[in-house]
Amino acid sequence: MTSMEEVIMKYGYYPGCSQTGSAKEYDISLRKVIEKLGASFDEINDWSCCGATSAHVTNHKLSSALAMRNIMLAGQQGLENMVAPCAACYNRLVTSQYEISKHPELREETEELLSAKFQKEINVINILELFLKIGINKIIENRKRELSELKVACYYGCLLVRPAAITKFDDAEQPVSMEKIVESTGAKTVDWNYKVECCGAAHSIARRDIVVDLSKKILEDARSHGANVIAVACPMCHTNLDMRQRAMKRTYPGHEELPVLYLTELIGLALGMNEHELGIDLHYINYKYTDPVPDNTVA
Repeated sequence: MTSMEEVIMKYGYYPGCSQTGSAKEYDISLRKVIEKLGASFDEINDWSCCGATSAHVTNHKLSSALAMRNIMLAGQQGLENMVAPCAACYNRLVTSQYEISKHPELREETEELLSAKFQKEINVINILELFLKIGINKIIENRKRELSELKVACYYGCLLVRPAAITKFDDAEQPVSMEKIVESTGAKTVDWNYKVECCGAAHSIARRDIVVDLSKKILEDARSHGANVIAVACPMCHTNLDMRQRAMKRTYPGHEELPVLYLTELIGLALGMNEHELGIDLHYINYKYTDPVPDNTVA
């Protein structure tokens, strides 16, 4: 058995569609941080879309097959653990694997669609589990700067810890794993109300008004509890909270911008990397970490 603090040096890696497109900075920062911490990825050969965000609400069998194809590929590659950094991808992968294990008919239909047999379960882990497995002490040991000026609102969103019966990770209402990781960077975390509330997810395209309203409430609550940055672990959440702030300013002229960073970018800053290396300069809301000025005042 592997404890949460024990390092597995190589992990199967499922990038998902966002990591190669709209969230490429997430992929860039993750790969660089993992290398700094002494681990590595074995990317799933010939991976494909997992069906998030549309397939599972339009065709249940198709959504199962799309997700399970990637899990089967990981098994054929001899992998035991597979990291899915996108919260939506992670949720689809673990949910589909759970469902075919509980429903023989769905398993049979999925195997028929894929013309392949499901041989073994893969341990699909999210980005928070990855860093807990590597060990937060690894982050502390490799830290080049302390992000002591940052007060971080850790935003989990809907999909990292729900449904609890399937994800079996952290608490579905009051999770604390991201806070532990963020605090290992030297940053402080804030206690706030919206850490697991929905940002509007894929409504970002069809119902931007809903997304703008929901995301604004999340940003406002974070700021009202003292946060000067939000940490996320989902490309869709980042899109809604970062990119939609421009629309918020048009709808609500008094809106104050709040930077939104991927957890990997936050860790990368602590490990000594700069904003350009981590892709932070690709964000809509500008952010540059300024090291605190040392207090040289003689008492």
